[in-house]
Amino acid sequence: MKLEEFTDQQYEEARKIFAGSCEFMLGVASLAQLPDAILPEVAFVGRSNVGKSTLFNALTGRKNLARTSNTPGRTQELNYFNLGQSMYMVDMPGYGYAKVSKEKVAAWTKLIFAYLRGRPTLRCVFILIDSRHGLKPNDLELMSMLDKAAVSYRIILTKCDKVKDQELEKVKQQTQDVAKKHSAAYPEILPTSSVKKIGISDLQCVINSYA
Repeated sequence: MKLEEFTDQQYEEARKIFAGSCEFMLGVASLAQLPDAILPEVAFVGRSNVGKSTLFNALTGRKNLARTSNTPGRTQELNYFNLGQSMYMVDMPGYGYAKVSKEKVAAWTKLIFAYLRGRPTLRCVFILIDSRHGLKPNDLELMSMLDKAAVSYRIILTKCDKVKDQELEKVKQQTQDVAKKHSAAYPEILPTSSVKKIGISDLQCVINSYA
């Protein structure tokens, strides 16, 4: 379904879901700690400081559901949130860190990839890309891994309020051209701004469609 095809009713249903209960469940540091796979899941992943925690808070209308930080690598676990008893949203560790040990990066990366490959209830992965920087080698590596694992994913551009309209359109088109070459990628790119609330209601509808 393309974003433009959502109806007023779907927007309202999604708004109610995200205005309701969304509770932090647990942080998962190993696959053995994963909760029972009883609800559909969507996961959010991206480079450190891409605005992932801020986007979580914007989606749910809360200020501190997901903690934000200027320190790369603050999210060190798979953080599970229960959205209205209808689905799990998973905040994944960022990648591309600059200030943590190689051993810790390797451990986090192993956890990320193992989760993505093996979680049966995972419906979609949202890869967050900073509008100011576009796709980086780490992002392309993740996309290729998801292609091989046949895990569906969508690309969400963050911080679109930080770039001019012309530059945003350029980054969006470049990203879309790359996505079209990846078998598991959804071809449409969604620009968002947590500060200006741009694209947030569309993303709510997209997420709710996997419940």
